[in-house]
Amino acid sequence: MKKGILLTLAAVMLTLSSQSQERPEKLSAGGYASWLHNAMFETPSDIWINSSMLHNRLNFKAYPGRRTTITLEVRNRLITGDMLLLDPSYASSIGYDQGWVDMSWNIVEEQSVIFNTFIDRASIDFTAGSFQVRAGRQRINWSQALVWNPNDIFNTYSYFDFDYIERPGSDAVRVIWAPGASSAAEIAVKADNTGAVTAAALWRFSLLNTDLQFLAGESDEEMVTLGTGWSANAGSYSLRGEATWFLPFGDSSLDRGTVIATAGVDRVFSDKFTAITQLMYSNNPVALDSFSDFYRGGLTARSLAFSEFTLLGQISYSPMPLLSLSLSAIWYPDLKGYYAGPSVDFSLAENVDFSFVWQYFESIVSGEETQLNLGFIRIKYSF
Repeated sequence: MKKGILLTLAAVMLTLSSQSQERPEKLSAGGYASWLHNAMFETPSDIWINSSMLHNRLNFKAYPGRRTTITLEVRNRLITGDMLLLDPSYASSIGYDQGWVDMSWNIVEEQSVIFNTFIDRASIDFTAGSFQVRAGRQRINWSQALVWNPNDIFNTYSYFDFDYIERPGSDAVRVIWAPGASSAAEIAVKADNTGAVTAAALWRFSLLNTDLQFLAGESDEEMVTLGTGWSANAGSYSLRGEATWFLPFGDSSLDRGTVIATAGVDRVFSDKFTAITQLMYSNNPVALDSFSDFYRGGLTARSLAFSEFTLLGQISYSPMPLLSLSLSAIWYPDLKGYYAGPSVDFSLAENVDFSFVWQYFESIVSGEETQLNLGFIRIKYSF
């Protein structure tokens, strides 16, 4: 049944694409291609683990009518390097799809190379007046804060996965009623690859120059989920925050509730300099088994925290229009550790960008002091 739904949607897209060749305004297409090289090591004198990825993204939108939009977005990755030999589970993690419909395929899976195709957006959107309905794989963005988003209960992302700017999606149905420019009510229901359902409603409105939201529902059929978020301006400063309470119910395997709250301040000092700081609290942080936990694909809004308190600071500076410099740091008191991440982005030519990113972790992992360096070089062409 799931494959039938996927094939039906693909057939609709192909039909609309063929029709739109006669009317080009009925179809839009774009995407990018990039090469990303990564080196990983504990100290520079140790053995370096190297991996490379050719990454191509294709984005299609069809407009069969004034009120209807059909979206199809495909992520293709060709990966080679040492990780394929060192980690037996690496290939399966690349091909893993946590959605209700499995739309990730390792087309090539050998000892030294993986080629994966992944459909991470496939939806039909219909709008009528103040109502909007979207069905299929989509991103449901209920977040207010800039870094950690406990209100993002449908499709959480990792702050460290900088190369996946689109962020994960959900197989869901979403209904939005927006009676005004600053208010909206939403209902969303998603199912994951185990069939577990997450369903919630959200009300967003503006009060005293503050954008407020409240959500209520259940997550993965085992937790009552209640949350709130806010954003406001205080002079030249922007204040943002979110808080969510996950309370087990029924036959849940969880033995205690989890509260995650985060608040932050950001400011644009000029067209060249911006700064962000954000603090996160959790009464039930997740145990850190390895640094790969920061990147794992099964991250949820309930498992964002690895320390009771987590503090982030980030500054960005653009000394010239084509160059951007950034430095971020995160403190994990419970782990006696921290993260530091400088980055450089430079525009080489029109639609061609170069990036250098360094990620350094140091903390107590499984009772031992551990450190890890990750260096990335990326060249990206957008079209």
